[in-house]
Amino acid sequence: MSIVMTGGGTGGHLTIIKAVKEQLQDEKLIYIGSTKGQDQAWFKEDKQFEATHFLDTQGVVNQGLLGKIKSTFMLIKATLQAKKILKESNAKVVFCVGGFSAAPTSFGAKLLGIPLVIHEQNGAIGSLNKLLRPYSKAFISSYEEDSPIKAYPIKEEFFEKSRIRQEIKTIIFLGGSQGAVAINKLALSLASTLKDKNIKIIHQAGEKNIENVKKEYEALCIEAEVFGFTTKLSDYMQEADFAIARSGASTLWELSAMACPTLYIPYPYAAGDHQFYNAKFLVDQDVAWIMREKEIDIEEIIAILDENMSQKSKKLQTMIERDGALQIAKLLKSLHQKE
Repeated sequence: MSIVMTGGGTGGHLTIIKAVKEQLQDEKLIYIGSTKGQDQAWFKEDKQFEATHFLDTQGVVNQGLLGKIKSTFMLIKATLQAKKILKESNAKVVFCVGGFSAAPTSFGAKLLGIPLVIHEQNGAIGSLNKLLRPYSKAFISSYEEDSPIKAYPIKEEFFEKSRIRQEIKTIIFLGGSQGAVAINKLALSLASTLKDKNIKIIHQAGEKNIENVKKEYEALCIEAEVFGFTTKLSDYMQEADFAIARSGASTLWELSAMACPTLYIPYPYAAGDHQFYNAKFLVDQDVAWIMREKEIDIEEIIAILDENMSQKSKKLQTMIERDGALQIAKLLKSLHQKE
């Protein structure tokens, strides 16, 4: 008997799989993903999975007519393959995190009557998860009041390093490991003002942008800690009193667990504008700020920097439960044992 995990394409989806599987060390796990996207890079050599399967699929959304037809035929073929794998592995529950990688296995689970548990990472529900939701045994979302689990699966270190912020002495700019041009430009535009206010700068500029951004700071005679990919992100977040960041789900909930007040600048081309809705969830509860890229207002940001952060920081600490991955793992185990 096995628990099958599916979904991916991007790190946002795959991070959830990784966090939950680490809480299922004693279970027989199977992973089914796609040959496209990042699935193979993350899990092809992962020894915790008894078997990994990568099916030939691609997204249907944002395709032209011929692309949609091709994708549909690929999906049908992959669904039949996934159905066979589910039978052979004696799957008792399927855990889906969304993305086109998840479609064949999720449809296969529905055809075989295998319980389907869905985790939605974002405030705007993805197209596949929206389609599958009525057929799921459980639909998990940190943005919905009726979700059986509200905790978001992030590492314990982000909770352990949480602290209440007040005055801003250090600011962190987070554009992700690939960087964000708009956030890089904003950081450099604010740099002189931050120097005048004696605010230290930590800047995740992106791997490809590190040298250019460092040169820009040097030209301004400003010291800044600039990096791309890092394994010390929680340390950087802990040091910061305020963040300016994209609003991908993992970043948003990590900063929330840290109780770090944040101005979110959503990636404008995210599917379904989900980064905007992720940030709006926090803004509606008065614990964050949001600005569209095209509406960035330097003067407004400078005014925010003069605010006392303690009220928002304290409220953030109460908004996210710990042990999200463990709670999901326990749910999967309970369904596994029932079947």
